[in-house]
Amino acid sequence: MNLQYISDSQGITTGVFIPINEWNALKSKYSEIEKEEANNIPQWHKNVVSDRLANFKSDRSQTLDFDQAIDDIENNF
Repeated sequence: MNLQYISDSQGITTGVFIPINEWNALKSKYSEIEKEEANNIPQWHKNVVSDRLANFKSDRSQTLDFDQAIDDIENNF
């Protein structure tokens, strides 16, 4: 397999990237993988995200610039 490992800024492996053709081959070989790939997000959680997205779209005055927010967080620690 041609896996690519994803690491954070400290060199700790945090994920793995599997090329799509290899993922599809795995799904063909191990049908139970499909169960893991299925959408297991509860409906209440989807509703919360939808509500927050609608609020964001209707009133962007409460949003923060990402870079500024990160700077604020880093300066408070």
